[in-house]
Amino acid sequence: MARIWLIDLESVETRYTKEWKTYFPALLRKNGHQVFVIEGPTDIPNATTPGAFLNFGGTNVYKSNQIEQISRAFTTGKVQQGDHVIFTDAWHPGIINIKYMSELLGIKVITHALWHAGSYDPQDFLGRLIGNASWVRHSEQSFFYAYDHNYFATEFHVKLFFDELLNNGRKEENPWYDEMWNERYENGKIVRSGWPMEYERKELEPYANMTKQNKILFPHRVAPEKQPEIFRDLKETLPQYEFEICMDKNYTKNDYYNALGEAKLIFSANLQETLGISWYEGALVGTLPMVPNRLSYSEMENTGKFLYPSEWTESFEAYKKHKDKVVERIIDYMENYDSYLVNLNKLTTHLNENYFSCKNLLEKLQ
Repeated sequence: MARIWLIDLESVETRYTKEWKTYFPALLRKNGHQVFVIEGPTDIPNATTPGAFLNFGGTNVYKSNQIEQISRAFTTGKVQQGDHVIFTDAWHPGIINIKYMSELLGIKVITHALWHAGSYDPQDFLGRLIGNASWVRHSEQSFFYAYDHNYFATEFHVKLFFDELLNNGRKEENPWYDEMWNERYENGKIVRSGWPMEYERKELEPYANMTKQNKILFPHRVAPEKQPEIFRDLKETLPQYEFEICMDKNYTKNDYYNALGEAKLIFSANLQETLGISWYEGALVGTLPMVPNRLSYSEMENTGKFLYPSEWTESFEAYKKHKDKVVERIIDYMENYDSYLVNLNKLTTHLNENYFSCKNLLEKLQ
């Protein structure tokens, strides 16, 4: 079994990073590996930057401390030849330090990283605020080439990464595109692996048989790429249902799970989604998803019952044009909720096996 140095993510109470803090190292140990967890300090800002996944300042304090710790482990001989180093967030400058030490000290380690987002996604914070600035694009490319194995939760994310970052948005100009794509899959440079979220099944079990109410949830971040204004307009249009934006409620995790358990429907008009955890959490507790036929949703939804045409919500203007169809679909889900449960169970099984299990990552540690 492997010796693993786990460079973890800072814990945010309302995000899955809280569960990853304990679950991921426990999963690795359960599979027989020796795990050394490199955590950062706890005295960093614990509130996320509004609309974001983490705190843009605090995360750098956290990562800088991790870099110091792993550097000391290299220089004192604790890191050994053949050890594995896993970054739970690929956007970590520490990979450059590790490659530097590994090559120059002659201590060869095998590096792994989970990609969540980056500047290559025009709807992500980095994509919207920084875009294709040379420093960020070259940094991300450097990270990718430095890691031995790069993990993505969906094929959609892999393709976005390849098209916009590795291929600089110029796929059609490069006839070697398909050959390069396949080669990187074959040599393990790119690995399509679900995320380590098997714990969700057990954690959400107590909320799976709650009495359903005429409640519709918006469980996403309140950010432009999630188009909350569409949800707010629907709330005004359909007063017979309770519409709830979870972030507006400042929920604890337990509050959020209770809301999921009570709701009949989760609504998405997202313009950015490389996985989508909330609709999976909803499915685990019997909450129907209504998601656009785009992004990772198109790949992951295997029943055809919960996708709506992408053009309905490609923008707020598009939504206004197709609003009657969106409203009609919502009413159908809400009034005929029970008739969709067989397909929801089929979807849940598919997501369990293929997207919320990190079996492909575990195989690379053998």
